[in-house]
Amino acid sequence: MEKPRFVIVGFQTNRKNYIQKNVSQFDHCKLTNMKLHLNSEVYPYDNLNLNFNKYQFSVICGMYARFQESYYYENSGEPCLTLSKFHDIAPLIVIDCSRQNESLKTGSMDIRLEFETNQNIPANTSAYCKILHDRSVRYNPLTNVMKIL
Repeated sequence: MEKPRFVIVGFQTNRKNYIQKNVSQFDHCKLTNMKLHLNSEVYPYDNLNLNFNKYQFSVICGMYARFQESYYYENSGEPCLTLSKFHDIAPLIVIDCSRQNESLKTGSMDIRLEFETNQNIPANTSAYCKILHDRSVRYNPLTNVMKIL
């Protein structure tokens, strides 16, 4: 696997296999902290100290805004989601792990996510994790062949 640049994590409660629910929305599940372990390196270094009930989530909102600038190579000044929309419909945790130690860039990679919450995670909650890494491929839909460039 190539070295990850970003890891995006989101939680959804009671949305899987429910047609009437909006599956584009995520839940914060009373999350207080999250750590990504890549071999022996930990991202982010500091605790997030989140409290969604008290609207203390500016750290992950800033992480989301920096991701948007870095990933799209554009500084529009405003993130796609406002603070209230980020809180209500998309409290995603975007971990930037693009600045890595040289020892992480070669060989196999162990990836582990740890998260803490204020309360037990509700039943029927799904955790989603998207790992973005650098690799260019060419896909031919007629033959279903993917070629690494």
